[in-house]
Amino acid sequence: MNDVRELLDRAAEGAGQPAFSARTVYAKAARIRRRRRAAASAAVLAVVAAGAFTLPRTGGDEDPAPASVASAGPSASPSASASAADRAGRLAALLPPDVGEIQEVSLLALIKGATPEQARTDRLGQLDGQYAFRRDGGVGYLVLTLEDREAVERKTGRPADPDEDLCVRVGQEPSRTDCEREALPDGRVLTTWRDTMDVGGDDSVGWGPELAGRLVQPDGSQFLVRSSTGFEGTGTQGPLLPEPPLSRAQLKELLTGPEVQPKG
Repeated sequence: MNDVRELLDRAAEGAGQPAFSARTVYAKAARIRRRRRAAASAAVLAVVAAGAFTLPRTGGDEDPAPASVASAGPSASPSASASAADRAGRLAALLPPDVGEIQEVSLLALIKGATPEQARTDRLGQLDGQYAFRRDGGVGYLVLTLEDREAVERKTGRPADPDEDLCVRVGQEPSRTDCEREALPDGRVLTTWRDTMDVGGDDSVGWGPELAGRLVQPDGSQFLVRSSTGFEGTGTQGPLLPEPPLSRAQLKELLTGPEVQPKG
């Protein structure tokens, strides 16, 4: 199951209006992908169950209106803007300056026009969120979410398992391209792979290639991450980046550091 493809569902959790569910962002693309694969093969591929993931309510911050590291957007409330700028600033401090300007955003608001209240979500990890990376005229995105053991068990019936090899195709599940699995000395397992996101048709949103990953921790929790070159169509903020905003090595350094762990 492609866990990372469902990250945007967290943005819709608790939105209050099903019309703004992040599931719809991928619905058309998923149908197109299935049609294309069915045309190439008589086998019917299994698809990821929509809405499989939920993030436990922990009393986290509301999703803010977009706010850059340097300044907050004029429509954001002072507290939300300060919180967003703080997270973006802390993330920027962990990365080299050549990754570009970092701004926290709400993809649900950009793509579906959700209000800040409708796009509200809770954050378990210190840097959980959706971030725009602006560089050389293009805009890519980083989506980072921590799921604790309880959330993973609700979703799959069992905790995240470090022994599971995501690079091995199971059944008719789509294979992961350029998949790398690394067992870390402390028992955590990091798996990263590439996704071309090569869907066609007339969908209003087309995602560019991305680097995806999952870090499974011994306590049964997991981090899910997308480093996307961006999207085109409804709500776009600019052209795609030529490469994902964060490399595989940068994702590893970010995910394995203490800064992304649960709030103290």
